[in-house]
Amino acid sequence: MTTWFTPDDCRLTDFRALVEQTTDPADYPLAARIERNVPIYETVADTVEMRTELARALLDGPGIVVFPHAFESSIVDRATAVFRDLIEEQKAAGLAAGDHFAKPGANDRVWGALDKFAVRDPDAFAAYYANETLAVIADAWLGAGYQVTSQVNVVNPGGTAQVAHRDYHLGFMSQEQARRYPAHVHALSPVLTLQGAVAHVDMPVETGPTLYLPHSQKYPAGYVAFHQPEFSAYFEKNYVQLPLRKGDAAFFNPALFHGAGTNRSAGVRRMANLLQVSSAFGRAMESVDRTAMCRALYPVLRSFEGPVANVVAASAEGYAFPTNLDRDQPIGGLAPETQAGLMLRALAEKWEEAEFAAELRAQQVRRSGTVSAPPSIEPLR
Repeated sequence: MTTWFTPDDCRLTDFRALVEQTTDPADYPLAARIERNVPIYETVADTVEMRTELARALLDGPGIVVFPHAFESSIVDRATAVFRDLIEEQKAAGLAAGDHFAKPGANDRVWGALDKFAVRDPDAFAAYYANETLAVIADAWLGAGYQVTSQVNVVNPGGTAQVAHRDYHLGFMSQEQARRYPAHVHALSPVLTLQGAVAHVDMPVETGPTLYLPHSQKYPAGYVAFHQPEFSAYFEKNYVQLPLRKGDAAFFNPALFHGAGTNRSAGVRRMANLLQVSSAFGRAMESVDRTAMCRALYPVLRSFEGPVANVVAASAEGYAFPTNLDRDQPIGGLAPETQAGLMLRALAEKWEEAEFAAELRAQQVRRSGTVSAPPSIEPLR
């Protein structure tokens, strides 16, 4: 049994045996069809059967699923307007957003878009993140208390393709760094994160929608292998690329080999909202001011007619730890009340905004405040 992966463990023949298999439609009875090995779901239901099938597709199947028209076009347009304003403000301030896999300034990025969106336009945020598809697949892959983050990416005409890679956590490390983690951690990393992309414009193939290699997430040594030239070359000859329409969403296992494509269009600025959803048990990539989001969203959610729980799950902190247990004690249970729990309780009990804001602040102090230092002790003489 391999304990520490090295380049010598990366054999292309073994990799090909995984990725050259065919996705069997019989394994995905809830999918409308299979396109180029990828299950396509026209409808989503919050059922055990649906969650089970989606989780199986991401773990043991092709590693990617696509949902046409997952987000309503008018709701996407409202979000797009906010994102474009944020991009223009960055440019006016002379800021060039960096990129993980592209030169700074080549594309337009909005890092930390989740809380920026919520504070800028909480009504539009609530409509967007009430989305049932996002809630179902995040719960299917990560379970309760998942944490959404969002980065907006605009690939301008001429923007070049990314090198095939895996994603956060180990995918954001160099080969040398990834090799410092044992094989069982390589197996754990993918189940801590869900990757997603929502198309904010129509994305025909010439605009360069994301390139995928179905079934590649199952290769155990993949976090070392994607750095090897022969694996990159194989990806370039065998990737799958599906066009997307505005409002379509793709979700995939972060261990899937993938990369953004080259935008060969004459004038389409390919905009996607990249969703990175983290397990409650992991560390999200971005820090998010969820307290500010809760304050901004609470007045909207008091009269919101959509699925409030989905919005709260996408915005508030849904896990009780880490916290300061001297102040935030688990009275009446094994864990203190979460921020999401507080928000849902306030909404159910119809608290006034001032009451909710005061308790939100108090909870934040309990969770992050420090207790008084113990009395100083004179040194021995």
